Amino acid sequence: MNILLAEDEKAMSMAVAAVLAHSGYQVDPVYDGQAAVDKAKEKPYDCMIFDIMMPKKDGVTALQEIRNGGNDTPVILLTAKSEVDDRIVGLDAGADDYLTKPFAMGELLARIRSMTRRSSRDSRDLTAGSLTLKVGEGELSCRSAVRLSAKETQLMKFFMQNQGKPCSTKSLLDHVWQDEAQPDQGIVWIYVSYLREKLEAIGSDMQIAGKKDGDFIFCPQQAS
Repeated sequence: MNILLAEDEKAMSMAVAAVLAHSGYQVDPVYDGQAAVDKAKEKPYDCMIFDIMMPKKDGVTALQEIRNGGNDTPVILLTAKSEVDDRIVGLDAGADDYLTKPFAMGELLARIRSMTRRSSRDSRDLTAGSLTLKVGEGELSCRSAVRLSAKETQLMKFFMQNQGKPCSTKSLLDHVWQDEAQPDQGIVWIYVSYLREKLEAIGSDMQIAGKKDGDFIFCPQQAS
């Protein structure tokens, strides 16, 4: 799983990143709020961790900008302050959880696991262009509708939540097939091919661009 860590204290960032990497997470560290906003636009993340007090843009402002752009990735806010008002402001801005420094690394890991589990169970309908995915029913519709298998639904959901971002074959494998023991990455191409056929069948104005074993981007159909 990919985690974006925005923490301006270099020693703190290195310590948290080391623990997360040891626990199997891929970590992208940045050191100010603007860098966090920019990085969140570049690739999909399973969780983001933002310190509140950062240069250029504070964590709350960065979070608000990311949420306004339609990104609903789970976010944990970190702060050295313990006042209730700061927690309220952070949660109102769209944070999913809150940790006050100093915190136990074990608690941070538990919060990440809890949030990513909740995110994977989220069954809200998703839309992109004229395409709609009813996550709970596994139904993909545009001019007509088609049913998806459970894995197809998970993969389509991930693409729609990360529209316009390059999704590597490895990130798709880690996200959709995380509960399976050592799956072959070729399975990603097979399921992308299934989804492409179904998108074409229902007359979708969206496409999954990319080649086998590379990056894929869910984006609007190019005009012919």
